[in-house]
Amino acid sequence: MQLLYGLAPDLQSSDYMTLLRVGWRRMGPVVFRPDCPRCRKCLSLRVPVASFRPSRTQRRIWKRNAREVVLKIASPCLTPERLELYKAFRDHGHQTKGWPARSGESTAEGQSGFELFLINPIPTEEWSYWIEDRLLGVGYVDVLAEGLSAVYFFHDPREHKRSLGTLNILRLIEAAGRRGLSHVYLGYYVKGCRSLEYKARFRPNEVCTDSAWEAFTA
Repeated sequence: MQLLYGLAPDLQSSDYMTLLRVGWRRMGPVVFRPDCPRCRKCLSLRVPVASFRPSRTQRRIWKRNAREVVLKIASPCLTPERLELYKAFRDHGHQTKGWPARSGESTAEGQSGFELFLINPIPTEEWSYWIEDRLLGVGYVDVLAEGLSAVYFFHDPREHKRSLGTLNILRLIEAAGRRGLSHVYLGYYVKGCRSLEYKARFRPNEVCTDSAWEAFTA
């Protein structure tokens, strides 16, 4: 993948909302979008909150976790347990999905590691998931005038049967509805990529093509 980058330490929420509408994303103070000359497989995907309907599997995941898993929303912070969870998640991805090792990361989503989650020029929430005092997962969410934007989510690989990534997106959609926001932006969908193609399961959804949003069927 070839990415076009821009450094935006003074990024304003309204400016980022404009960028999101045309397929850009953010990690820390860096904004980026795919810029491959002959490929358009990376599609920015969003879910219209009002029309979203969970699948049977998604309803089951919500119900399974509802009584046990507690969501806490706060400002992003660094603690030893968060850092260890992030390392375990990245190491698991390296071993099972071929992600680059942390020492050699060069993508926009991993070039500087955990500290990028703490550098946020726009309002950003940390969504952490717990069973009693045990941390299961952590997500970072940009809060914008027209929607919520999922920045990154990591979780305990030992809890894969809980489908915490799916639970986090369901929570995002539910919260966006309560806050009167129209969309949840999930980042890039890439057909055939195990780490990204799951986003299309949240239906109906839309993808950005040539700076216009269109209904999408994977």
